[in-house]
This record gives sequence, structure tokens and C-alpha cells, in this order.
Amino acid sequence: MSTSRGRSGGRRAGRSADRRRRLRTVDETSAGGLVVDRSRGTAAIIGRLDRRGRLLWSLPKGHIEAGETAEQAAVREVEEETGIIGRVMAPLGTIDFWFVAEDRRVHKTVHHFLMRALGGELSDADVEVSEVAWVPLDELESRLAYADERRLIRHATELLEKSA
Repeated sequence: MSTSRGRSGGRRAGRSADRRRRLRTVDETSAGGLVVDRSRGTAAIIGRLDRRGRLLWSLPKGHIEAGETAEQAAVREVEEETGIIGRVMAPLGTIDFWFVAEDRRVHKTVHHFLMRALGGELSDADVEVSEVAWVPLDELESRLAYADERRLIRHATELLEKSA
């Protein structure tokens, strides 16, 4: 019985290795960030459904378009995904990660910025977003799904304290 598992495991491992070799590797660059309403002590975040239907909260972000700087893309993406118009205050940091999609291995780099909310109205009109919310700054870390984004929130908190 263990021999059978070993052989089928070997075949699976071989198929996985073949599949990895066939996958084209691409680099993608995105930008986004944390938009803060300092008068209310809140920040706008987005919720997206994962493959299992779970709502995962994260910072708004998206692809940098041709001719855009990372800062311009961050402002545009935050507005598209949250409805809030923001202005960049400071860089927060860069996160990079790998994933597989549509027979490609994707290396994604996301540049994040701390932004001040200037106007707009919270909206989940973007098709990629399931929900949006203003969240108290002191609750952000516990709401965000991804550890790298929680690390950025700690940095944002330090920047906000220095500029208060």
C-alpha cells in the first residue's frame, strides 16, 4: 500500500514539476494605499471574496497604467475602489508576492502610500470590490487579512503620530 502511494505521489510530483516548467512567469506592478480621514480617525478599506466565498479585508490597489507614476495609480485606484479622493502624504512601503493565475506564475509588486482623504463618498461600485468600509484606525490591524498589509498599518500609525 505504501508503495502504491509512493508511486502515485511520484507521478503527481512529476506532473507538478512539468506544469511549473510550462508556466510563463510574468511581473506585474500595482499601487494603492491607506486613505485616512484624520478628522474621524478612520481609514477606508475594501473587502473581496476569496475562492471559498470568505470576505477578506485589504487595502485598495490596482495596476499601474501606461504613463502613470505609482503615486498617480495609487490615488486613482483608491478612488475607483472606495469612492474616496485622496492625496499622497508619504510612501508606506512595497509588498511583493507570487501567485499562479491563468497558466502564469505572477510576481506582483505593490507600492503602497499613506493618503489623506480629500472628498468623495464611500462606494463599492467597483466590480472587483464586494464591500467598502470606514474602519477606526485602531481596529485596522485586526481587520486586514494579510500580514504584510498589517505591517504597513503599523508604519502608517507611526507616520500619522509624527505628523499630528
